[in-house]
Amino acid sequence: MAVKKVQEVFEEPACGHNQAKSEKDRKKGCTKVAMPGAAAGGCAFDGAKIALQPIVDAAHLVHGPIACEGNSWDNRSALSSGSRLYRTGFTTDMNEMDVIYGGEKHLFKAIRQIRDQYNPPAIFLYQTCVPAIIGDDIETVARAASEKFGLPVVPVNAPGFAGGKNLGNKLAGEALLDYVIGTMEPEYTTPTDLNIIGEYNLSGELWQVKPLLDRLGIRVLSCISGDARYREVASSHRARAAMLVCSKAMINIARKMEERYGIPWFEGSFYGISDMSESLRNIAKLLVGRGASNDLLDRTETLIASEEKEAWAAIEAFRPALSGKRALLITGGVKSWSVVSALLEAGLEVVGTSVKKSTAEDKERISALMGEDAHMIETLTPREMYRMLADAEADILMAGGRSQFVALKARVPFLDVNQERRFAFAGYKGMVTLVSEIHRSLTNPVFDHLRKPAPWQPECRLTPLV
Repeated sequence: MAVKKVQEVFEEPACGHNQAKSEKDRKKGCTKVAMPGAAAGGCAFDGAKIALQPIVDAAHLVHGPIACEGNSWDNRSALSSGSRLYRTGFTTDMNEMDVIYGGEKHLFKAIRQIRDQYNPPAIFLYQTCVPAIIGDDIETVARAASEKFGLPVVPVNAPGFAGGKNLGNKLAGEALLDYVIGTMEPEYTTPTDLNIIGEYNLSGELWQVKPLLDRLGIRVLSCISGDARYREVASSHRARAAMLVCSKAMINIARKMEERYGIPWFEGSFYGISDMSESLRNIAKLLVGRGASNDLLDRTETLIASEEKEAWAAIEAFRPALSGKRALLITGGVKSWSVVSALLEAGLEVVGTSVKKSTAEDKERISALMGEDAHMIETLTPREMYRMLADAEADILMAGGRSQFVALKARVPFLDVNQERRFAFAGYKGMVTLVSEIHRSLTNPVFDHLRKPAPWQPECRLTPLV
């Protein structure tokens, strides 16, 4: 069953990578295996865990050695407006005796202990490499525990060796489709119920978008999975429309919910002023097409005009210092084009953007934004990144936390735009925050001191003391 599910995810028809493949290559799936030491991007288990852990009122139990839970806990700053249970790490902490005799009984006892002590609305149960290798059947254990204790136990069969983080994201989506979505009904429905898919509320970014939707009378029925509650996800099949924020992560959820429940969807971005406005327009159009009042379109335009005016006024103060500055963007997926749009709006020049995790559609959007001469980087070694920064080809590096040391060595400002960031960049207010952080990094006086020769270097001449 697990092998069949992995193959099904490999052949996802809505995936941009699969659309560009031949039928023969599509059946091979994403079978590239990482070389030893090259798996810093995360494994399938890690991808599944980070995709589902933002369901904040559920318990997330990792079946495996304690290091799997330790390494996967808190690697994303997904915030909650309520329950803190998702911040508690649960693991079976498998040992040598479990490997010899099997860990299924141990797992069942762990589920019972969580039920007795925390009584969550559901438990997500994650498979890892060691129990998968010895043959522990988490689906059977989950089914038995659900019947015994009367609460949903959701098996997430995504052992690390199955593939990379992106595969794990999709396997997490399959678990929701198979065991969660459609199992409950919402207390009530409205003509403006919306699902947001692939948004994880990193640093509270959902909270910068949701107030805008509230002002339009649009209810977020479910966010999958940022700041989500289990019941919201379980009843998300009653939404009238959906927005997909990161197609690489959970496109299978959007496609299958359209097939099963007739929920239309589009892919959009909350980064940048123009992209944010376009997303609001698309949401309104889909909802009006599904029965919402026609005046939603006019109210959306009124809101956009007001928010854009306020955002542009706030950004204008930073523009003189940012105009002409060059940024190197090393990220991927939807951010490879959505953040580009935001930077160009702020007056910066983007000298290059990584497209390693981007689809063909992502690349087309980059070309539309940056022109035919757009510098799209497939791979960039730390050595080459350092050369670009040291040769002053870029004034600031915007990337994930692992790249910050290259920037510091090159004595160039760095801004974290990946999942570990502590600032929210979504929505109109998020755009102002992004521009403010770029400005603060570029104007930090410490870099002027760093670039000066050290006192012992021959270029430096000390003034003699009098």
